[in-house]
Amino acid sequence: MPGMEPIKVVATNRKARYEYFIYETYEAGIELKGSEIKSIRAGQISLAEAFVQIENRQAWLMDAHIAPYEQAARFNHDPVRPRRLLLHKDEIQRLFNNVRQKGVTIVPLRIYLKNGRAKCEIATAKGKKLYDKRADIARRDAEREIERNLRGKTY
Repeated sequence: MPGMEPIKVVATNRKARYEYFIYETYEAGIELKGSEIKSIRAGQISLAEAFVQIENRQAWLMDAHIAPYEQAARFNHDPVRPRRLLLHKDEIQRLFNNVRQKGVTIVPLRIYLKNGRAKCEIATAKGKKLYDKRADIARRDAEREIERNLRGKTY
């Protein structure tokens, strides 16, 4: 479409799909300070320990590390401060109701730039057991082996 900028993925939480069963995903805006968006555009963000928390009818991105922007000097931000996620009221209510269930949590999957704005893809998820992780690894290895055998054969 004309005027639409493609999505540029800045950071992904690769462990999230390994550690959790992903149920429902949402796109949320992030309330940022000036130096934070510059660091995100430079790719200086980590979602390794990040999680989402619902408090006072607001969603918060916790423990996401956005590195300080070098040129901001004294106007820099705290790297791991809580950042408000911008969602509709009904989406926050739905997330809150899902999280009240035993074992369900909200995890950030990726941060990306869409039309010049930073967005966060979050998902409701439930933790996997060790045997679920082993089954995923076995399935992935089997698919890789099949792919390798198909590539090796010439017709």
